[in-house]
Parts: sequence; structure tokens; C-alpha cells
Amino acid sequence: MDTSIKWIKDLVPGLECTNQEFRDAMTLSGTKVECFNELDKNLDKIVVGQIVSVERHPDADKLVVCQVNVGNETVQIVTGAPNIEPGTSGQKVPVVLDGGRVAGGHDGSPLPEGGIKIKKGKLRGVESYGMMCSIEELGSSREFYPDAAENGIYIFGDDAKVGESAVEYLGLDDTVFEYEITNNRVDCYSILGIAREAAATFRKPFNPPVVNATGNSEDVNDYIKIEVAAKQLCKRYTARVVKNIKLAPSPKWMQHRLMTAGIRPINNIVDITNYVMTEYGQPMHAYDYDTIADKKIIVRTAAENEKFVTLDGQERTLDSEALLICDGEKAIGLAGIMGGENSMITDDVKTMLFEAATFDGTNIRKSTKKIGLRTDASGKFEKGLDPELALEAMNRACDLIEQLGAGEVVGGVVDIYDEPVSKKRISFEPDKYNALLGTNVSKEDMLSYFKRLEVEYDEASNELIIPTFRQDLNRDADIAEEVARFFGYDNIPTTLPKGSTTMGKIPFERSIEDVAGEVAQFCGFSQAMTYSFESPKVFDKLKLAADSEYRKTVVISNPLGEDFSIMRTLPVNGMLTSLSTNYNRRNKNVKLYELAKVYLAADDVNELPDERVMFTLGAFGDVDFFQMKGVVEEFLERIGMRVKPEYNPEAGITFLHPGRQAEIIYDGTKIGYMGELHPDVADTYSLGDRTYIVVIDLSIVTKMASFDRKFEGIAKFPAVTRDISMVMPKSVLVGKIEKIIEKRGGSILESYKLFDIYEGAQIKEGYKSVAYSISFRAKDRTLEDKDITPVMEKIYKDLSDNGIELRM
Repeated sequence: MDTSIKWIKDLVPGLECTNQEFRDAMTLSGTKVECFNELDKNLDKIVVGQIVSVERHPDADKLVVCQVNVGNETVQIVTGAPNIEPGTSGQKVPVVLDGGRVAGGHDGSPLPEGGIKIKKGKLRGVESYGMMCSIEELGSSREFYPDAAENGIYIFGDDAKVGESAVEYLGLDDTVFEYEITNNRVDCYSILGIAREAAATFRKPFNPPVVNATGNSEDVNDYIKIEVAAKQLCKRYTARVVKNIKLAPSPKWMQHRLMTAGIRPINNIVDITNYVMTEYGQPMHAYDYDTIADKKIIVRTAAENEKFVTLDGQERTLDSEALLICDGEKAIGLAGIMGGENSMITDDVKTMLFEAATFDGTNIRKSTKKIGLRTDASGKFEKGLDPELALEAMNRACDLIEQLGAGEVVGGVVDIYDEPVSKKRISFEPDKYNALLGTNVSKEDMLSYFKRLEVEYDEASNELIIPTFRQDLNRDADIAEEVARFFGYDNIPTTLPKGSTTMGKIPFERSIEDVAGEVAQFCGFSQAMTYSFESPKVFDKLKLAADSEYRKTVVISNPLGEDFSIMRTLPVNGMLTSLSTNYNRRNKNVKLYELAKVYLAADDVNELPDERVMFTLGAFGDVDFFQMKGVVEEFLERIGMRVKPEYNPEAGITFLHPGRQAEIIYDGTKIGYMGELHPDVADTYSLGDRTYIVVIDLSIVTKMASFDRKFEGIAKFPAVTRDISMVMPKSVLVGKIEKIIEKRGGSILESYKLFDIYEGAQIKEGYKSVAYSISFRAKDRTLEDKDITPVMEKIYKDLSDNGIELRM
């Protein structure tokens, strides 16, 4: 948002400050000024001169010698401007006197900081006591001064007074401030909004423009009928008719103000709409009344794939959410964005229809994104305008039309406003604001701030009445902020934070994750982090069946590319990719773990996916299946799952080795799986070493875990140990042996440990030797052989019954 300081001062009489003081004060009161540009910064000693005579240069074909009246004297100036010709006189031009400065080159190129100083001198032997200027040399351009000659001296109008400041005549004695306005302060996207803030900041009166009643004795309802079909997208629609249009350039003061806002002057009608949009922040649009079929306006949504040609001549394809302004036969405007080519104002216009409306901001933004067209008007609408503003802006525009003699305003206004907005009321609680800010501002001072902001106070109900243009004020914190910014952020004392003591606690789920990380790191694993976005090709790499439940994914609606187009349902791909990277960088022993979140799609697309954290381990090098199994059991024991898990080798996991994989079963529930990577999958990931994977579903484990601990004293009596060695078929799992030991060990069983597995020449083919150390202990006595022998005999018998031989 850019504003002219002269324009602001016209609305805030008595405002006297330097540009830097204005910048600092406005920024501290919450209206941040990014920077300011002094238009006359590099302009000095430039006056209005009048050419008395022009003669050819005696020694140069392209130069002329001019005698120029600058008010108190006539000076001689040599120039090569193509629009100053011998024999002409009377033109009024900007003249830089000896010792003055200009801001730009004649071709618009910027000059060094500080501009360039003009000194008297000789051009091809003829003395020149100054310089006549083009508009570019004055630091501007033909974009904002369309009457300026191309590559020539700027010619003033007849109203310019010889000898007076050319800078003032051109409106360049001004400073333009650029603001950073947050989207919630839509009222500050206007000159009136900034001026209101300036008045409150500097404690000066705010004088908005006086709008006079306009309109002849006719009734606008006899000219036009309005129907708002899409009421949910158009809160208010106002229209007036202006006839006997007289197109002409707008006055200099309006052109100068538009220029400071970065808007190019065109003609009085277009300039008035742009001027009111800048002044009030309310976009307006004008239609050629004679092109409106049936003299009727309908506000409706477009048909799907409906075509419409906008003012810029481009055909736009719309969807069913786009809002259109239509007449009795066709669309004539894309609401809130741009008018149509078929109803544009031309030089032949006689009567026009003025529109000022309040369209739904969200809808306007969606439409601009879809069709790729964003305008100054849409930029304001999409922030959400105050519906009360529409009629104010309409009346202001019609007042300017009559002031400038641009046309005859028809009496009355069409105003479709079914649900007028009401002023919000917020309880006035000074103590709460002071407690929030750490201040001690009095109630009276607070009310004085609100009065300057046009916030009323209802003493009877002790409520603040919020003006409709302040859509950002909704709750106590917003009111406290208003107090803070006008009390002065720099005046708020430093205080310590206040609050009651609370007992902090980590969520149970997080505690489980923390233990998983601790166990993994203790066992030599390093943490990895991989993307949750994956490619659908991952499922083929992992050899998943076409009907696998893991192929049912959450699809990203706006992915970065196919490789990031779905949410992962398995944590394995990311882990294998990280292991592959390490392997191909010649790391020999790698152990990684990740607490990876997966996303399982719901049956109903409108439901959120099931998000689960998977404790994932991956390793290759100096590691084997049993070491990975040990990490699993260490983790389960640490989280209070003291019963040893079972392992089902019939897991059927396609990306794991068919003979070296297992489901991890705890208390009859599958909590995860583990195994060696399938050789084909290993080749796909360029892994040349045996690779092991473990995946544990923490969402299931968490329900079974417990950190409750029961204290047991140090054992008073010694333990008794027995070792047994067995020969069994390779197909028999050691878990079967452990079940027998647990079942027959009874109350005196303390622990058991697998300490040897052997397959070799001394064992017959197809068999293996397994050795366990079993520890017994009683809490109340020292165990004797008579206590141990019956237990061991039961264990031997059960082993024998299951085809397991004792090895002597």
C-alpha cells in the first residue's frame, strides 16, 4: 500500500512532522512503514519558464538557442530537444536554473545518488544558463504524465505561472510512503484507513471528505433492474446511472494523487473509479449502459466451462464457482476481478452504469487462481471488504462526477443488501487488558484511544461498539493490542512472566517412543529420518501383491511429482533407501533406526487416515538375525512387556527372505515382523550384503506396555544352574524349547539363556545342537538336588515327547 503524505495531510489537518518522524511514529503504532520515497529529493531550483524566442544554433544543426523568461529575468538556454523548433515561442516549460539539480536522464535512466547538478556553460561555443527538462529528467515518466512529449521537453498547460516552482505544479513536492499491511487490516488498504491511523497516532482530527448528495429528479429504478441470484457470494450490490457523459482528462490534482499511488491517469471516468478505490479501498466498475441488454443486471455463478472475454481481450474458461455480472442476455463482467470486453467504456459512451458491490473474498481468490488473473480490485475483494463501504464509495464517486462535470447523475440508488452487518459489541474490561500487557493504563486513557479509533463506548452496558470497518477486532486480545499500540510498545515495562505451577508430564505414547530410541542407540543404531511422501513404484520394488492392503494409499492432491505423490503405508522403503546410500558409499557396518509414521487410508475418503508410528530397525554388516531379535526383546522388556514374544516363521512377507522371516507375536497379538531382506529386493536397492529389517507397530505395543515396577529385594539364597544340550531337527524352533522350560520350571525357575547353536560334522545332517543354561532359585531357602532333579526330569520328558534328544 502506497500513500502520498500530502494526501494524508489533507485528511489530517495540523499534521506536521518530518518524513522520518512520520515513518517512526506510524511503525510504532502498528502501521509498519517499509520505506518512503521523496519525489523531489534530487530536484532543486526548477521553475516554470516561458520560451520567448527560438533560433538556430550558429554551429550545430540539431541545437537551438532559446530565450526563456523565468520570472525575474530572461535566460539563454541551448537545447537539442526535438519538440522545440526555431520560430516558435510561448511554450511554458520546466527550467533548471544554474546550480540546480535533476533526478534522471532524458531517456529515463537513473542518475547517481543526489542527482546531477546543472551548471552554466557553453554548447558548441554558445553560452547556456540552465536546462529545459523532460519529464524523465524530473524523475517521473510518461506513464504517469501521458501528456508529456516522447524524448522531448515537457510542455506545461496555460495555467502554469511563470517563475513559480515547476516541482509544485507537477505535484512532485511530495513523499510516497510504502506500508506493510497485514491481511486482517483490510481497512488500511485505503487512503482513509491510513489517514485514520495517522490521526490516532499523532492525536490530530480526522477529516474524511465531505460527500454531497447527488442526482437529478429522475429515478434510477426506471433505468435498471438488479437481481442477485448468488446471494451467498454477494452480500451487497449497489448501482447508479450517470448520463450525458463528457470524457476528458481528469484535473491535475487527481492525476497527481493517482500517480503517487502508482496508477496511470486515463480519463475522468476511469480516474474517478481508481481514485475512489484508492481513497476508500472499495473497487468500482463502470459499464456502458447502452450495451446492457434488457436494462437488467443479474449476479449469478457461471456454468461449468462457460467462456468469457475480459477487458484485456483474453477468453477465460470458467467453472461453476466463478461469479459473473450478467445482463438479460450475456455475461458482461467477471465479478470482483475484471469487466467484459462487450460492455467496456469507450470514447463514444453516453450513459454508464456504476457498480459498487461486496463480493465473497474467498470465492474471488479461488477464481483468480483458477483463471490466472489477479487485479488491483481482486486483491482488495479477496481480503474481505466491509459491506457498509459500498454505498459510501458509490456516493463519493457520483459526487466527484458532478464536481468534475463528467456527467449527470440520475437520482436514487439501487441497493441490494438483504442482511446488513451490525456493529460488534465487546465487553470493556480494563483490568484484563492491563494484566495481559503488564501495564497500568487508566480506564479514561483507554477510552481516549478508542475514541480516536472511532470505537464507541456504551457506558450503560459497559461495552465497546466496534465500527464495521474494523473487522479485526473480535476479542479481548484484539482490544488489548489496541491499548498497547497507542499506549506505546516502548512504554510497556519489562515484567517477569506470571503463571501457576503445573506438573509437567510426557505423554505415555511419547515415553514409549523415547525408550525405543534409547534401546536402539544403546545397541549401536543411529537415528534416520525419511520422507513420508513416496512413489507408487515402491510397492513393485517391495514385491507386494497387486491386491495388497498396503497399496491402498492416501494420494496427495498437489504433489511435487510422482515420486512424492502418496503417503507411505510401510516404513521399509525409506529405511532401505538410507541403507542403500550407506552401502554404496562403502560403509561396511550400518545400523539405523527410525520412528517412522505411516498413513493407512480409511474406507471412506472423507475420513482421516489412520496414522501409526512404526519402530523400524535396519542393518547390514556385522549383524545377524539373532542380534536383531535381541534388540526387540530388550525393547519389550524395557516397556514392561516381560513375557517373551513368540515368532511365527509363516509370516508370508514378500520383501523378506522366505526362510528367514517371522511375525512377532505377543500374547496372541501380532505386534510386528522381522527378517532378512529378500535377495531380489536387495538387488533392487543395490544392497550387496545380508540386510535385516525389524518393524514394530508402536500403536499396538503402547496398549500392552506398562512402566509400573514392583520392587524385589536382593536374593538371600544362592542360585542353582543346570546346563542342557539338545539335538533336534533344524525345523524345530528354539521357542518351543523355551515354552517347555517355562512350563515345567515352576516357581523356582529364575531364568534361562541360549548360549550355543551348532551345526556341523558331529551332528547328523538336517539336525542342529542347541544348548541352554537354566537358573533356579528359591526365595525362602537354599535349593538342593532333591528340589532340582524332579523339575529337570519333567523338562527332559517333555523334550523327548517332542522329538528332541538330549546330547550327553
